Amino acid sequence: MSTKPVPIKDASSEAKAATVDMKFEIVVLPVSDVDRAKEFYARLGWRLDADYAHDDDFRVIQFTPPGSGCSVIFGKNVTAAAPGSAQGLYLIVSDIEAARAELLRRGVEVSEVFHSDGVYTGADEAYLFGRRRISGPDPEHRSYRSFASFRDPDGNGWVFQELTTRLPGRIDPATTTFTSANDLAAALRRASAAHGEHEKRIGAADANWPDWYAEYMVREQSGKDLPQ
Repeated sequence: MSTKPVPIKDASSEAKAATVDMKFEIVVLPVSDVDRAKEFYARLGWRLDADYAHDDDFRVIQFTPPGSGCSVIFGKNVTAAAPGSAQGLYLIVSDIEAARAELLRRGVEVSEVFHSDGVYTGADEAYLFGRRRISGPDPEHRSYRSFASFRDPDGNGWVFQELTTRLPGRIDPATTTFTSANDLAAALRRASAAHGEHEKRIGAADANWPDWYAEYMVREQSGKDLPQ
């Protein structure tokens, strides 16, 4: 095996070179009981986009999570994968406690919130940061670091991941998009708290708070340094 270092291209420069949009929109879920799966995903509060059948040999159902640009499909003769074999399906949320509470309210079993201690071995089910799940959210409440998990009736595995600030270069800095009223409200609350600290530092009320809020929210979403 060669040990020669392989150069890693800058992701941002690669993105600039792209000329064709490629929008990831569909994940196929392997299920054994189509109607049971339909009832489960409807109970999550996801939007039913389609339920199409052709004779008795084909059926496809599509659901979309709230605020998501990507949907899931499942059905009869849609995939040859074994039911329950889809794992590590991540749902990004801005408030993991609220997302977990919503599922519990809907009667869905969901794990406690957990985080990693940086150990990549262990007996727990694997997730993004290892195989050891430490109870509770990330102590520093960092983006990407707090999780909760649940499964559909076939065992397809979903993971909530809390994200409030994206790493630099992860989104187009020229655009700012909030996918739901809840995400926008959460961003406003974070901007409000930060603006309160800003007013303490300057020792006066800031009459130009709308511009400050706007700058804070755009910078937070694009992963840039936040205003002080």
